[in-house]
Amino acid sequence: MTPFDAAQDLADAPRTGAAQRPKDAATLILTRGSARPEVLMGRRAPGHVFMASKWVFPGGRVDRSDFTAASAGDLPPGVARRLEGELPARRARALALTAVRETFEETGLILGRPAPSANVAGPWREYRQAGALPDLSVLSYVARAITPPGRTRRFDARFFMAPAEALLSPEPTAGSGELDEIAWLPLDQARAQDLPAITRFVLGEVAGRLADSDRPLPFVRMVRGRHVVEHRD
Repeated sequence: MTPFDAAQDLADAPRTGAAQRPKDAATLILTRGSARPEVLMGRRAPGHVFMASKWVFPGGRVDRSDFTAASAGDLPPGVARRLEGELPARRARALALTAVRETFEETGLILGRPAPSANVAGPWREYRQAGALPDLSVLSYVARAITPPGRTRRFDARFFMAPAEALLSPEPTAGSGELDEIAWLPLDQARAQDLPAITRFVLGEVAGRLADSDRPLPFVRMVRGRHVVEHRD
């Protein structure tokens, strides 16, 4: 099990003293291969206020449109049960859709099934124009983490994982430009990049989950000034 590097986490996002409530966010970790598994990662462009030049998984904040977007498949029962133990079912589904949408926006990759294009407004418009519906049935829930208090950005982030076989196309495009480099990286090569502490920790969870899909779910947060990692079934 990969230990969580609390000191590096504080260095990644130094304390500013500002009072920020964490905002719901979601991340998608795409994996491919079995002999030498790879993950899709991107490097955040220089100049970002948060995690500039770090290698991360695609993801971002929940959008209102994520609560009403159609999907081709529902969350697996076990994933839905775990999420709904933390928040209402409607918000749990929205977070899963957030992970899929943000991945499309940042990488151009579509996790879904072919469907007739539809006249949909907002952030899902280009996804539907590409002739697809997001497929939540292929998602697994990997980890949850809350950014420590006093940071310029705070997120209550859920990390999801899905196999590359569920993509309509296996290779990323330039996406929105938020990531200035996007690549499929073997796990050992991914760990050698400049990573936020939480990303490095979750990479370890990904490796563990590929070997054991029933492993407990880690929840990383700060309690009374100390980082705590709880594991939940």
